[in-house]
Amino acid sequence: MNPGTATLPAPPDPPSRQRPFLLVNMAMTADGKIATANRVVGTFGSRRDHAHLLALRATADAILCGAGTVNLPGITLGPGGPRYRRLRHSRGLATEPLRIVVSGQARLRPDADLFLHPGSPIQVWVSANAPTRRVARLQAAGAEVLAFGGDDVDLAAALSWLARQHRVRRVVAEGGALLNDALFRAGLVDELHLTLCPLVFGGRTAPTLANGRGFPSLADAARFHPPRVRRAGNELFLVFRAILARGPDCDKTQSD
Repeated sequence: MNPGTATLPAPPDPPSRQRPFLLVNMAMTADGKIATANRVVGTFGSRRDHAHLLALRATADAILCGAGTVNLPGITLGPGGPRYRRLRHSRGLATEPLRIVVSGQARLRPDADLFLHPGSPIQVWVSANAPTRRVARLQAAGAEVLAFGGDDVDLAAALSWLARQHRVRRVVAEGGALLNDALFRAGLVDELHLTLCPLVFGGRTAPTLANGRGFPSLADAARFHPPRVRRAGNELFLVFRAILARGPDCDKTQSD
């Protein structure tokens, strides 16, 4: 560990490969973008799409996001209104989902709207070399900061720990692109929910569904069964189920 980096309790290695069921939920344009190149537009789905997001949250014990997404205005990862709280109650879930932010270098802003929204606990998953000063600011803001992995966040270990320590059985991941890429490469995505919107953003630097290191070859790509498709209004709602998980050599990844 380098001087000036976080000294945090490292959870023990998971005793098995058991982990929660994890689904990724995203809205995407026809050209595969999840935001404009300047990141000004990052929310463009309809009310129906937003209701779909809240309905998925109402099935989950925890919500997982990258820091880049949570740093945006208005992101609180809350459960929604009374209707969705009743759904959670009917399923035997806690009133609000656990809120988890992945940020290898602890780049989550301590003044992010997430911290202004009272409710469920907030965890921030960092790597062991996260700067101490950033970790301290997040702890002062009310987050529980946990280090998984050495140079990068070990998402597989973190999710296994989450299942063991918090009995989390189902997680909804909501981006951004770096976290999605990390989850796909680690073979941790069991289901992919996509809302396909009739828009084209273009832009070489506009983020896609999964930016980052990516897969080196077609043979390595994450694979899914043909999707279930439902049309509602101008949008298509697609659900893909994973075919195979990736190998253990892809488990360690970093997302900011």
